[in-house]
Amino acid sequence: MRQAPTAVRRSLRLSVMEFTPRVGPRAYRVVQPRPPLRHTTLSDPFEGWGYLVGDHDGLARLAALFSFAAFSRHTIVYIPLRRSIPRAFAPGVPVDLVLAHRSPGLRASAWPELRRRLRAGTPLTVRTDEERTAAHAAAWEARWEQGWDRLDARDRIRPAVHAGTLFLLGARDTFASAATHLEAAAGFGPRGKRAAKGLDVLAASLTRHLPPSRGRHIELDIGFQAYPPYTHFRRPGRPASRRCPTAASP
Repeated sequence: MRQAPTAVRRSLRLSVMEFTPRVGPRAYRVVQPRPPLRHTTLSDPFEGWGYLVGDHDGLARLAALFSFAAFSRHTIVYIPLRRSIPRAFAPGVPVDLVLAHRSPGLRASAWPELRRRLRAGTPLTVRTDEERTAAHAAAWEARWEQGWDRLDARDRIRPAVHAGTLFLLGARDTFASAATHLEAAAGFGPRGKRAAKGLDVLAASLTRHLPPSRGRHIELDIGFQAYPPYTHFRRPGRPASRRCPTAASP
């Protein structure tokens, strides 16, 4: 597996919808991507093989959402994926995705009620700091290289599934590292030989970010697939098709 490359030093703008639902005495801040990620799907890792697969736009925007989540401790990032255009090969059960720190106190069992209250949202543009993301990702990777079995709970993303949603509960450095792996998938995926045929390309993985399994092994891999029709897609480094000459052409 390729190592995640150092992120390009830039600030990215990300379009989201912001919601501030209240459940009981508590108010939450929830954001979701705008527009939805139509060509990205996610399979439940507890029902077979966890596989997050998308086109370049979907994976790049997911990288930005993980980066945003890393430095937004009191914000819940909700990414609806069950209504995305289905992939014929996708394994398992499709699920939505939620990213959150443990600080918002989000309980999976409370999510259905919270999700029902996401009605009137406000369009918002947020920024992600790629230099800061790369620095914290490198810090996590350095700890992992020193010994993955010695990482504590704060260095792991805790997964849970409830109400058709995969919850990834993590922390700053862990989400930052995951963002760089998604960025790597968006960059390296289109170079795969299978990509030009419209097939999925296994490009990265988030399995190393999950807790060690006690019994059944949980995997969460990342794949790239160009969206149909595939005539629009060209692997990086390949020239675009030239227009056929007309009768008037010399």
